[in-house]
Amino acid sequence: MITLFVNADPLGFRRGSDAGWQWVVSTRGTPPSLIDRSFDSPKRDRSLDTTWSSFTVQRVSLSLYRPALIKSSPPFDSTIMSVSPETRFELITRNLQEVLGGDIIKSVLDEGKTPKCYWGTAPTGRPHIGYFVPLMKIADFLAAGVEVTILLADVHAFLDNLKAPLELVAHRVSYYSNLLKATFESLGVPVDRLKFVVGSSYQLTKEYNMDNYRLCATVTEHDAKKAGAEVVKQVSSPLLSGLLYPGLQALDEQYLDCDFQFGGVDQRKIFTFAELYLPKLGYRKRAHLMNAMVPGLTGGKMSSSEANSKIDFLDPPAAIKKKIKGAFCEEGVVENNGVLAFVRAVLMRIVEGRLARGIPLSQMQPLVAADAPDGTLFTISRKPEYGGPAHFASASDLESAYTAKEIHPGDLKAAVAESVASILEPIQKAFEASQEWKDVEKLAYPPPVVEVKKKKEKIYHPPPPGKGKKTTQVTVTDVKSAKTELLEADTASESTAIGLEHSKTDSIQAD
Repeated sequence: MITLFVNADPLGFRRGSDAGWQWVVSTRGTPPSLIDRSFDSPKRDRSLDTTWSSFTVQRVSLSLYRPALIKSSPPFDSTIMSVSPETRFELITRNLQEVLGGDIIKSVLDEGKTPKCYWGTAPTGRPHIGYFVPLMKIADFLAAGVEVTILLADVHAFLDNLKAPLELVAHRVSYYSNLLKATFESLGVPVDRLKFVVGSSYQLTKEYNMDNYRLCATVTEHDAKKAGAEVVKQVSSPLLSGLLYPGLQALDEQYLDCDFQFGGVDQRKIFTFAELYLPKLGYRKRAHLMNAMVPGLTGGKMSSSEANSKIDFLDPPAAIKKKIKGAFCEEGVVENNGVLAFVRAVLMRIVEGRLARGIPLSQMQPLVAADAPDGTLFTISRKPEYGGPAHFASASDLESAYTAKEIHPGDLKAAVAESVASILEPIQKAFEASQEWKDVEKLAYPPPVVEVKKKKEKIYHPPPPGKGKKTTQVTVTDVKSAKTELLEADTASESTAIGLEHSKTDSIQAD
């Protein structure tokens, strides 16, 4: 008999009726697992008769999950176990920029065990098409027989300089969940083999928080700030929450029971932070796999917070064409060319994935022309007078042709814009078909409130005497005229005075 007690509701996920919620048990050092039972109305405490065969429960905590967001991975195809560990390791690590601790993964494979991975994303701004890069790599993990957990890191989103306000976090978790699943399905990735976990479902437990305090008592302010420098938004007066971010991400490796964590190369400092500090808490060191970052359309990193640097999954074709047309794409230059980088990292990889699923090239327009030769991964359509269609079997071939100025930026942009619109089409159709998704999109990203500036009322203040607009202006001419009049008046006065004198004299003489 185990008695379970309810902790505080995680970040407002418990809303309205309690019907349909499921109890979830998590123990220190183990991932949370669903109890095969639900209650119509949870109360302060419950008692369950449960048989535990794999471990002994010593300290048990309870959280509430949304069942729609939590899915356990069913057993993968056992035939993958017949593939050599070397082949599986190559599939796990291919097309990555860097691998730290590859020996950890090799040892798991050599022992005949199933590697466990987690990839996390903080539901902050609207996701952009750069997400295709990690999602396609996750397809490789599944093909290699890896158990993959998708972490919707709601607590991280809130801690990162309030990128996701507390009242919007739950809605954004749901939006991200819908979008990721639709994107995986468009790529042919079996969603039922993925496990989706909301961070607050275990990050608010007593055990997790105690480990967080232990970590805070070990980590220096310098190391915490350095670890989050590439991920946490940097401001002139940083909040304490940003210093907690790297520690929580490190602890997630333990509480999600993974063998390796996967992320972008911008996460490298957090990964090395975890390698340093988890062993100090008595936990094992994990491996870390990193994919390259896709440059933004304006140069630099593609970011959700910079609208001009990214393409949203729900952008219409006209908006996609406009953004790519205005993208930085200098003729003959490959470095920091976001358009070329997207072809290499996403479009060609999508074609490879479709070929692996047996889809013929004739059904891959507009990424590949219907009459393209075998082995083509990308086609740039051009008018005959400009050389006709150009077919490329690799990214290096395309980049060489672009460097030699055999491909004009305008032709490249037109081909990429059409291809991006085509790969987003099934995702946008899924969005239009789901009323729930459309409703949550409005709640997750409400339109910004535009403050209407009131016109300042003009108050009439009468001017000082003699300085108003109606005051007669005295000009130089007026002054000269006045002087002339005064002189004439003086002359006339003198003449009058002389006349009077003469009159007096004449009068005296007469007398």
